[in-house]
Amino acid sequence: MTPTEKTTNIRKQLLTAKHKKLVVKNTALNYALEGLFTARPGSYSMRVLNFLFLLTLAAPLLAQETSLIDTYKDIHAHPELSHNEARTSAILADELRKAGYTVTDHIGVYPDGTRAYGVVAILKNGDGPTLLIRADMDALPIIEETGVAYASHVMTKTKSGQDTGVMHACGHDIHTTVLIGTARALVAAKSQWHGTLMLIGQPSEETIDGAKAMLADHLYERFGTPDMVIGLHDTNRHAAGAVSITAGPAMASSTSVDVTIRGIGGHGAHPDVGRDPIVLAAMYILEIQTLVSREEDPLEPTVVTVGDIHGGTKRNIIPDEVKLELTVRAFSEKSRQVILDGLRQMAIGVATSAGLPSEKMPTVTVLDDESTSSLYNDPAMSARVKATLQKAIGADNVFDDPRQMGSEDVGIFGLNGKIPVVYYWLGAMYPDRFAAATAVRKELPGPHTSKFEPDPEPTLATGVRSMTAVAISLLQ
Repeated sequence: MTPTEKTTNIRKQLLTAKHKKLVVKNTALNYALEGLFTARPGSYSMRVLNFLFLLTLAAPLLAQETSLIDTYKDIHAHPELSHNEARTSAILADELRKAGYTVTDHIGVYPDGTRAYGVVAILKNGDGPTLLIRADMDALPIIEETGVAYASHVMTKTKSGQDTGVMHACGHDIHTTVLIGTARALVAAKSQWHGTLMLIGQPSEETIDGAKAMLADHLYERFGTPDMVIGLHDTNRHAAGAVSITAGPAMASSTSVDVTIRGIGGHGAHPDVGRDPIVLAAMYILEIQTLVSREEDPLEPTVVTVGDIHGGTKRNIIPDEVKLELTVRAFSEKSRQVILDGLRQMAIGVATSAGLPSEKMPTVTVLDDESTSSLYNDPAMSARVKATLQKAIGADNVFDDPRQMGSEDVGIFGLNGKIPVVYYWLGAMYPDRFAAATAVRKELPGPHTSKFEPDPEPTLATGVRSMTAVAISLLQ
């Protein structure tokens, strides 16, 4: 009898007719049942113990899986940009209150004094460590092109006045929904852990100022300082059902930089009379590409990207200035500084070569409020988390990934290494699509693209199951 046939027979024996319709489609229970027969070689008794462990984690999910899918699709269809997560934070706060947590919302204050939409949920369960589990909530200014029935059709304007769509193109809708599911599962499993849970719904990760805003609002002074911080992020680099982890340096630092290239405006028919800042900006963009290839240590990974450029109002008018928005990625402070120094020097060099006067020199401004340090996963805690993940979803579904140039502000909750942090990756791709793409050495559309499309059911089930198992293992 095949594992699938054995699974089907046991399911029939375990479940009453009343529950069959629900569980046939239930990923969580399927994982537990199939784990009984697909576990690594060993004694049958060990397989049974593994099954019971998996079933314990799956049981709290049985009644909530359908509602989690609905919640995910609702959040996905109604995305909100950074600093504007009013609806999403209200959904999260309401769900956590209904689950039995003590919830406080509108946590966080930005440098301009405006309030943030951070959510803090506390659940005390006797003496023990305090564990912070974080999920982010904001979306991106992208027009969605996935074509799914629950796609976002939200439109808005950027701060520069451009019309744009709004999309959960980085999976924060997955993260928020996983946090809800994990919160419920940990309430149901209170007999298996002790200590304090601090669940965080963080705003404004995409602008890298949400974690800072919550700490600036005296997060730890008001709610206590955690002993550990964990979180997850979905990825297109693994199929749904898999996870991955990186011990040590895991994600690069991110530094936001604004550059203004100035010129001398005039009529488009007479460029010789002025100094065209659009041409100067083009020269500058090309020149700074050599910072990574010729100024940096070849063994130090760094990235410089110009993600936004604005200049001019009409085709026959030479403008007075062009504005650029850049992101700089690095793992070491030395590499970061090499890039920043180079950006300033090259900007002055381009302006000087154009013969511009001193008052027309460009400006290069580092936005400290929209920057974050590199993410460091505590090695010892990473080993504990990895062992738990292997036990919860199977060793074949847990991968070691290399560090990545993407950035995250979750590490800010670790207070510069004073509190251990572990952040792992949650596979989110449809398994058949992922297999087909891998077979021809292609990558499916990933985060920050208009066609990023997670497979909801197995991604959420694996996210809740893995995060619940990790939390229980740490709260001992």
